[in-house]
Amino acid sequence: MKFFRIFLLLNTVIIASHVIKVKHSAASTWIVSQYAELQLLDKITARISSKTVPVGGGTEFGTLELRVYYCAYRPPEEPPENAAFVMIYDNGYGDKKIQQALFSGWMFASSPAISGLEHPVYDVTLLSCHKE
Repeated sequence: MKFFRIFLLLNTVIIASHVIKVKHSAASTWIVSQYAELQLLDKITARISSKTVPVGGGTEFGTLELRVYYCAYRPPEEPPENAAFVMIYDNGYGDKKIQQALFSGWMFASSPAISGLEHPVYDVTLLSCHKE
């Protein structure tokens, strides 16, 4: 009787750990995309625009140079989230053409306040990642 209880408990633990592994691996799937859509704000002129940037490429906005190295989003059956690894440089203007790194990190569409660029003139946030 004692052996049967231990055997039953051991089987329950093994099955539970297998179910947790399967759920964890299914929950961590991301769809890699080819484009990131960024929202750009010029605080001086109050100009808001959005640009679609290819992954591995870049674009310019004012004195900023934006480069996207990775962009992915969750499948529709999971909670919505978009994430991109972005590097932002300030190229300066006029005679002060010195490239300075301003931001290097992950941006999340659901949390723009904690992962966006903080700059006196510009704001950059991630809107979405998509295939086309």
